[in-house]
Amino acid sequence: METVYNHYLIPNTFGIKVRCERYVDVDSVDDAVHCVKGLSPSGTPLLTVGEGSNLLFTRDFPGTVIHVSIKGVECECQKDSVLVRVGAGETWDDFVNLCVEHGWFGAENLSFIPGEVGASAVQNIGAYGVEVKDLIDSVEVVEVATGRTGTFSNEACEYAYRKSNFKTVWKGKYIVTHVTYRLSLHFDPHLDYGNIRGELERNGIAEPTARQLREAVIRIRKQKLPDPKVEGSAGSFFMNPVVDRAVFDSLAARYPQMPHYETGDGKVKIPAGWMIEMCGWKGRTMGHAGVHDKQALVLVNRGGATGAEVLELCMKIREDVKARFGIDIQPEVNIF
Repeated sequence: METVYNHYLIPNTFGIKVRCERYVDVDSVDDAVHCVKGLSPSGTPLLTVGEGSNLLFTRDFPGTVIHVSIKGVECECQKDSVLVRVGAGETWDDFVNLCVEHGWFGAENLSFIPGEVGASAVQNIGAYGVEVKDLIDSVEVVEVATGRTGTFSNEACEYAYRKSNFKTVWKGKYIVTHVTYRLSLHFDPHLDYGNIRGELERNGIAEPTARQLREAVIRIRKQKLPDPKVEGSAGSFFMNPVVDRAVFDSLAARYPQMPHYETGDGKVKIPAGWMIEMCGWKGRTMGHAGVHDKQALVLVNRGGATGAEVLELCMKIREDVKARFGIDIQPEVNIF
């Protein structure tokens, strides 16, 4: 059923108070088709949102916001894997929990990431050495211009680090309705990223089950990230930059303690949070916006912040990191 609201407050985990001209909630593919076919020139621009967990609004949105509430999970078991088709409106972490319960493996490291299933396919969410692109089989969409339905393969989406065609050349052109994931029936844990092994060892676990791995990831995230219901944020605000080996070697000569991760293609990923902390921003406040005191990668709403204040803080941090390290860190959050 399609539900329409006018001059509606747009949900966003930053807690920024902004409105859109028209907010439409759709809970079926037919409703999504009907919605886009009924758009008038005054209904555009168009923005599709989930829980608003990766958005920063600097002003009211002058068009239509669509929230896809399509639910449902269907599965098809194969020899060593299972294809799981999920409605875009399902909560991502609920889906990860369901996978663990049913013995569908691969998503454990992506536990406790806020947002909905549809956004996972747009953002290529990732954490602790795993990216959702490695799990996605296909993405079902409705084309905004025509109302036609279609399906894109994983390859067609051209996934890269926190990127997809949905964020670039297809931006605003499609509404994601379902995502199909290919998950393994054999548990092969990824434990060598971040402090997962350390967290497991502290709890006396040498060989974790999928449930134990999920619980460890959740504990780590809770320790590092703010509860958006208490202090608004969008999770990790910046992407970790990936640089050429020569660039890293030059920086490592100056900063031997610099943490890094080999990407396997002759490049090196450097944690943006570490560089931000080295620039003295961890825990600082500017206006009503600030940097989280436990994780410098996270910008927070200290209370009453505007999107413009958060953006100003973002730009100042980028300036300082560029001046010190010569690296231009890019926002992961979508800014409007």
